[in-house]
Amino acid sequence: MIFDSMPLWMSATLLVIVPTALAMAGTFFVRRFVSLEHLSNNNEVAGFKFATVGVLYAVLLAFAVIVVWEKFSDAEDHVAFEAAAAATLYRLADGIDGEPGPTIKKRLTAYLESAIAQDWPAMEKGKPSPATTRALADLYAAALTYKPPDFRGAMLMQETLRQLDSLTEARRGRVVKAAVTVPGVLWLVLFAGAIITVGFTFFFGTENLRAQCLMTGALTLLIFSGMLVIVTFDQPFAGSIKVHPDALIDVAGELGGVRAPAR
Repeated sequence: MIFDSMPLWMSATLLVIVPTALAMAGTFFVRRFVSLEHLSNNNEVAGFKFATVGVLYAVLLAFAVIVVWEKFSDAEDHVAFEAAAAATLYRLADGIDGEPGPTIKKRLTAYLESAIAQDWPAMEKGKPSPATTRALADLYAAALTYKPPDFRGAMLMQETLRQLDSLTEARRGRVVKAAVTVPGVLWLVLFAGAIITVGFTFFFGTENLRAQCLMTGALTLLIFSGMLVIVTFDQPFAGSIKVHPDALIDVAGELGGVRAPAR
């Protein structure tokens, strides 16, 4: 969405502050053209319908918030698992005799550098970096050149391939999480539901117009704050709040002194 490329304060202003101000102004506007007596007659019927609409929309909004938050949390876990597998793989390479050991270390460092410098910018667009994919393939090729001379070497090879498989699965997991979760039709329902839910408040009438405006504003603020959460966390690797490669940077720094990219 367009909000992904905006700073958080700008997204909050356009998505939360502006709708709240419009909703409060709408209450004044309706009262100007519709008398309190006519609006008060709607309170009983409108209140029953508003309760139904409010519950349905609250469930839908809460469901969307939970889905995007779990996705964001899973993306952080995938990065942590990838870093852990890389660190273990590097230490296992110390036990591999001959040329394959140093080659695995070198290509593992190259993979981490590529993941940090190229995979993350690519994932902002929801896609993996082909260069990082090639670096991972080179790492596999280096590991497969090792010919275990004995049982110890065979066990070492087995664990090396297992950690390499974990590294691959973790990367695939974060790449999948980089894509958009909330489809367009759900955004349409969320925004339409928000307008309908807030619009229902215009059919109520209370003697204290200021109190009614404040209640309408509070409801709108709550609804669109939930929308802001969905927009912010829908793409874990893009936007003002995103998952950074800190875990990979720490591991890469231990291996080869890779510096963190500018944020």
